[in-house]
Amino acid sequence: MKFSAREDIDLAIEDVFEVLSDFDRMERAALRRGAEISRIDTLAAPGPGMIWAAEFTFRGKRRALRTELTGFLPPENIVVESTVSGLTGISTVDLVRLSPRRTRMAVAIDLRPQTIPARMFLQTLRLAKTRMSQRFKSGLTRFARDLESGTYTPPNT
Repeated sequence: MKFSAREDIDLAIEDVFEVLSDFDRMERAALRRGAEISRIDTLAAPGPGMIWAAEFTFRGKRRALRTELTGFLPPENIVVESTVSGLTGISTVDLVRLSPRRTRMAVAIDLRPQTIPARMFLQTLRLAKTRMSQRFKSGLTRFARDLESGTYTPPNT
């Protein structure tokens, strides 16, 4: 199952990429939301091979998440592969310079089940795909407007 959306942002591509690749800030935001998160790689600079392990509660059950940065091409592309509860998700963010102060951001998330329970979970998501796609698009739009106005902060910061 795939979700995708794109949004034009009135900022330079380098500024947008800087926010998207601020992994320390994202880690702190996850910690504030109650997740336990740790880096399990030894890389000093951002790049492919960065790996995080996290645990969090979702729908009353403790979940373990493993996330790896598999693609990193400044200032144009970030690819992250995550696995949780038999579900693999590949998230891709592509940035295109439209002008010196305008950037198009395209985000795609491809979810693939690895187990029968994950397949059943995705089947229930398919029933609500239209609503989920609208929420995904509106979240991306809100993120873009917050970036433009300078008010972006990760959730619960």
